[in-house]
Amino acid sequence: MAESPKPDFYTGPQAGDFAAADEPFALFDAWFQDAVAHEPNDPNAMALATVDPDGLPNVRMVLLKGLDPAGRPDRGFVFFTNYESAKGRELLASGRAALCFHWKSLRRQVRVRGLAAQATGDEADAYFATRARTSRIGAWASMQSRPLESRFALEKAVALHAAKYAVGEIPRPPHWSGFRIVPLEIEFWHDRPFRLHDRVQFRRAATSEPWSRTRLYP
Repeated sequence: MAESPKPDFYTGPQAGDFAAADEPFALFDAWFQDAVAHEPNDPNAMALATVDPDGLPNVRMVLLKGLDPAGRPDRGFVFFTNYESAKGRELLASGRAALCFHWKSLRRQVRVRGLAAQATGDEADAYFATRARTSRIGAWASMQSRPLESRFALEKAVALHAAKYAVGEIPRPPHWSGFRIVPLEIEFWHDRPFRLHDRVQFRRAATSEPWSRTRLYP
């Protein structure tokens, strides 16, 4: 059976020339815009890896809600969560995390490793205010990652908080905020024929240091 033809972006301008990029953020911006245009579901989905106190890894999918603007010294990838959840506790304890974006439609992957910093209260308030009202109520009702005796117990908690906040604004819970993953390493991977993929890794020793670039064997 003949191999199916590759889409245009498989051999497009970003297919091979990204190995010459000077720094990773502009390249990520370009790839993310391609993902928004071509990936059918949740182009901002990313796997978040953490470790528990015993060093056992955890990984789950979360949604990227912001990438800080150029020039910010702690520029990073921002998402929001319950700080009392498993990922919240682990990030607060270790201060480190890894991310992975996989855009199957584009045959691209980006891996990130770095430091986990807490978002500011103003940042969390601003994003919380954009969420659907039911999602804001859910943030109060759910004791995320902890044992749940029954579905009814969750629905009861939702009903109680819906009644409490039946009118007016719903404040952000004190345990609900955001994290910023500030990268020390970003690796870009692009599928190529016969598994001769392109891989480029950017690394820096500290957030104040310049990036180094290394092309990797596939």
